[in-house]
Amino acid sequence: MLYWLLKRVLVGPALRTVFRPTVEGLEHVPDSGPAILAINHLSYSDWLFLPLVLDRRVTFVAKSEYFTTPGVRGRMQKSFFSGTGQVPIDRTSGSAAAGALATGKRILAEGDLFGIFPEGTRSPDGRLYKGKTGVARLALESGAPVIPVALMDTDTVAPPGEKFGRYAQPHVRFGVPLDFSRFEGMSADRFVLRSITDEIMYELMLLSGQEYVDEYAASRKKSVAEKARTIGEGAVHVAKEIQGSATSVIEDAASRLPRKSSDADKGKDADAAASAETPDSSGDVTTETIQPVAEAPGEEASERS
Repeated sequence: MLYWLLKRVLVGPALRTVFRPTVEGLEHVPDSGPAILAINHLSYSDWLFLPLVLDRRVTFVAKSEYFTTPGVRGRMQKSFFSGTGQVPIDRTSGSAAAGALATGKRILAEGDLFGIFPEGTRSPDGRLYKGKTGVARLALESGAPVIPVALMDTDTVAPPGEKFGRYAQPHVRFGVPLDFSRFEGMSADRFVLRSITDEIMYELMLLSGQEYVDEYAASRKKSVAEKARTIGEGAVHVAKEIQGSATSVIEDAASRLPRKSSDADKGKDADAAASAETPDSSGDVTTETIQPVAEAPGEEASERS
């Protein structure tokens, strides 16, 4: 089967050799029988590293886009996820989510392990976010125990929004199984579902050491995207204002600079100089034309007599 081929031959050995993932609390996972693995979600590589440390097969839910992408790439992607037993889930549709939970119950009824990320999406900043109640409903309707699983440093290897990160040695920590049989028959009570989910998230917080945020990760991503868009629009507006102000300053400074003399200006200056060296139109001599006159010899002799 493709799952075991990937794990034992094609992908698993290379990942073990390069990253050497470590594990803790493996004794809490039963050798047989159904169990829900409730996992914190840091990276898209989470579903790769967790199965490496287990001898049993784990089935996850995967977003429906992996199964519906058109083209050759989409067909290859669908074959890969279907071949590894992944279950498609449409995160925007309540009915589709219910179908995925029904598939989860079927897998658990067959005595297998079912992995689920209660946060619903990857953490945008490495913190642990509020869990969705689907995991609690699945636990009550299937009767399977819930094993909290904390993954660490997978977001260093493969950060959200990036294909590659930095080298790290991922660590997987399994917690003590949680039994919610005391709430049997109360799967329709939303307060019970919330209580169970919060208990699971609390255990994940203790196992992972993450800071807990009482907000859905999807809501935080949306608000961050809206703020980024607002900041971007504001930055464009400010840039335009700065550009306009700079243009005005440059134009004003240019108007104050001395003008470079043109040929016409040079001609005007020459005419002005010529007129300054000749009498004006009234016949009077301008101050610029007065020159010293030498005395005649006769005049000097008469004055002496």
